[in-house]
Amino acid sequence: MAYVHILRCADDTLYVGSTIHLSLRLEQHQAGLGSAYTKHRLPVQLIWSEDFSRVDEAFAWEKRIQGWSHAKRMAFIEGGLDAVKSWSARTRAAARQSGG
Repeated sequence: MAYVHILRCADDTLYVGSTIHLSLRLEQHQAGLGSAYTKHRLPVQLIWSEDFSRVDEAFAWEKRIQGWSHAKRMAFIEGGLDAVKSWSARTRAAARQSGG
């Protein structure tokens, strides 16, 4: 079993990671041992996680989500994959140009 997780940091940024032992990894982050990024943004709070049967699937999702903006990550957390299916730079740019 492998997990992808999103943490909300004390500065309201979002950290995305993956692990095979979620509770241990959360303890490490809270202790300042999780990553250089979270170490300076404590405390952190788990706001989303998903489990995968394979490590490579979890890692692929981690990398995919890491490429998303804060707004897209929040939309995903709040509404799932359906909330971001049509989310793309082209779609957002078109909406801005049309005033929507």
